[in-house]
Amino acid sequence: MLISVRGVTDWLWAKPWWILAVLVLVSCQTGYGQGKDETPQQTNDRIQRLATLARAHPVDTPIGSGDLLHIDVFDVPELSREVRVSDVGDISYPLIPGKIPAAGSTPFELERKIEQLLVENGLVSHPQVSVFVKEQNSQPVSIVGAVQKPMVYQVMRPTTLLEALSAAGGITDDAGSEILITRPARVDAPGSEAISATSDTDKDQQIITIRLQDLLESGNAVFNIQVYGGDVVSVPRAGIVYVLGMGVSQPGGYVLQSRGEQVTVLKAVALAHGLTTFAKADSAVIMRTNPITGNKDQIPVHIKAIENRKAEDVPMKSNDILYVPDNRGMKVLARGSEAMLGVGTQVAVFRAQ
Repeated sequence: MLISVRGVTDWLWAKPWWILAVLVLVSCQTGYGQGKDETPQQTNDRIQRLATLARAHPVDTPIGSGDLLHIDVFDVPELSREVRVSDVGDISYPLIPGKIPAAGSTPFELERKIEQLLVENGLVSHPQVSVFVKEQNSQPVSIVGAVQKPMVYQVMRPTTLLEALSAAGGITDDAGSEILITRPARVDAPGSEAISATSDTDKDQQIITIRLQDLLESGNAVFNIQVYGGDVVSVPRAGIVYVLGMGVSQPGGYVLQSRGEQVTVLKAVALAHGLTTFAKADSAVIMRTNPITGNKDQIPVHIKAIENRKAEDVPMKSNDILYVPDNRGMKVLARGSEAMLGVGTQVAVFRAQ
């Protein structure tokens, strides 16, 4: 049955006003909208979701030194056993003279190699061999820095950067905006040349730098690179500045960007979505830990004077607290202890996108 657009319009206007209101509300809620800021938990949810979508295609991972192999010869149980690959990459097998090279071969390739040796040594006329990697220790990827669970991840199959971050539980509140992948230069990793502009290579290692925002938002597989055994995935810490008080629109902690980008009072206010109508902008203070006494120093800040270019913008440091009261609140100094209590307990932390 066909319904004309005009017919639908006439039906809508014939309905009570509350139905129209509900329809408008539903349409607004179902539309996609991404704010400028997101919490680290929202970032980690995206990491897990994208890691699932961008999972690498399964292929056989090469066997390496230290791996524990289960070798089964069909219908010949006395030849079935578990062997560990030696440090030089070979294995010993009963009744077969010498060592069998294993490192670098896939399980399928090693199966064919053992079958050939069994035939050549007159042990089994038509062998059927299966090789299973029971315990893999040869492909470690270290995930360190500002991640929820620093760990050593064994690469059992082709694994992407997003999958590695997801396995480590995602990033912490103070994670910076870049990810560093340090890779032994001897590893021939397809795809690394595609981001050569963001990598540094010397004779011993290659360092690949990827911006977290590019990884999560670009949709380009160039950034979601494959990680390999021997890689070290590091998420540097960037620190947080806190903007609190009823004088700002969105109080919270804001992650500093990497590469030492300087955050000033005006930038911190902008991150907090600006001042409210009732803000006492010239009564703000920065609370900063004194490295000598360990106490909190309070530095007066005149935001309106800075905005009017009558005072210099004040640089902020990691873990500084910019407290902006409003004219309905108590004195700034009396509010200091309350602001300190909120940090680390109920303060939302946001990552600028």
